[in-house]
Amino acid sequence: MNSNKNIPSYAEGLEELQNNLGNMLPKEALAIFESDAAQLQATHTTILQLQKGDTAPDFSLSNAIGETITLNVLLQKSKVVLTFYRGTWCPYCNLQLHQYQQVLGEITSLGAQLVAISPQTPDESLTIKEKNNLQFEVLSDNGNIVAKQFTTVFKNDEKPIAAMIDLGINFDNHYADDSQELPIPAVFIIEKDRTISFAKAIDGDYRNRVEASEIINALKK
Repeated sequence: MNSNKNIPSYAEGLEELQNNLGNMLPKEALAIFESDAAQLQATHTTILQLQKGDTAPDFSLSNAIGETITLNVLLQKSKVVLTFYRGTWCPYCNLQLHQYQQVLGEITSLGAQLVAISPQTPDESLTIKEKNNLQFEVLSDNGNIVAKQFTTVFKNDEKPIAAMIDLGINFDNHYADDSQELPIPAVFIIEKDRTISFAKAIDGDYRNRVEASEIINALKK
């Protein structure tokens, strides 16, 4: 059990989510997703393109309502907690972002702002904001141009895409290009001078995410 009751535990949330998915989804689909996650974990052992101490590149991306958001402008206000995620359709992304929203007040009080990036369209960014009542910027990185500078990007396999279609989820509808590429989830803390003070991805298995408590502890240092 998480010792701090104010900070949700992703590990506990993941266990509950997987139990729910196990009851909801066909065994054939679950087997495909399980195999895909295991393959990604085995294949991608080195993920981060930028490490602690590196300088974060500037970027400009559209937010959920079409406004252009620039890293340098954000950093004029405060440091930035930057997280890369896959999409609205991904239950693990929804769990992670929902939990980060729960600690947004503490992140802000520690002198930082939270920003989430995915290759989704702005409309899909708006959907995930509304779905999880997110009060932070959710940006659209068409073609994973920014993601490729921070984390590993890979082409989603045909089998999980087909399994999603069988479940009524059209993967391609969430994105503006047809690359079918996704970022491996990762979190960075960027100081006001663009120095990266925290950089972490768990592994290639997209179900594993950085705990909110790790972000809070890093901001407190």
